[in-house]
Amino acid sequence: MASQCFSLKMFVLFPLQMQLLDKFPIEGGQKDPKQRIIPFLPGKILFRRSHVRDVAVKRLKPIDEYCRALVRLPPHISQCDEVFRFFEARPEDLNPPKE
Repeated sequence: MASQCFSLKMFVLFPLQMQLLDKFPIEGGQKDPKQRIIPFLPGKILFRRSHVRDVAVKRLKPIDEYCRALVRLPPHISQCDEVFRFFEARPEDLNPPKE
C-alpha cells in the first residue's frame, strides 16, 4: 500500500466536530457528559507569525490522536458520511501550495 503526504488545515476540523456533536448528541455527551465518546478537538495554540512552523509541528500529535480516536469510534459514527468526507483526499490536500 502506497502512502501519501497530505495537507490538513486545522479549520476543517471544527465543522466536522460540530457536525458529529449535532448528529450524535448522546455520544457527544450533551445530555450526560459521562457518555461522551466523541473525542475533544485539540485546543488552539496562540502564536506569533514567525512561529507558524513550530506551532504546526506541536499540533501534529494532538491532531493525529484526534483522527485516530475518530476512526476507532463505533461504526455508526466512524463510518458516517461526515467522517468519510473528512478523510476523503481532495486535490488541494495532495498538492498543497508551496510556502
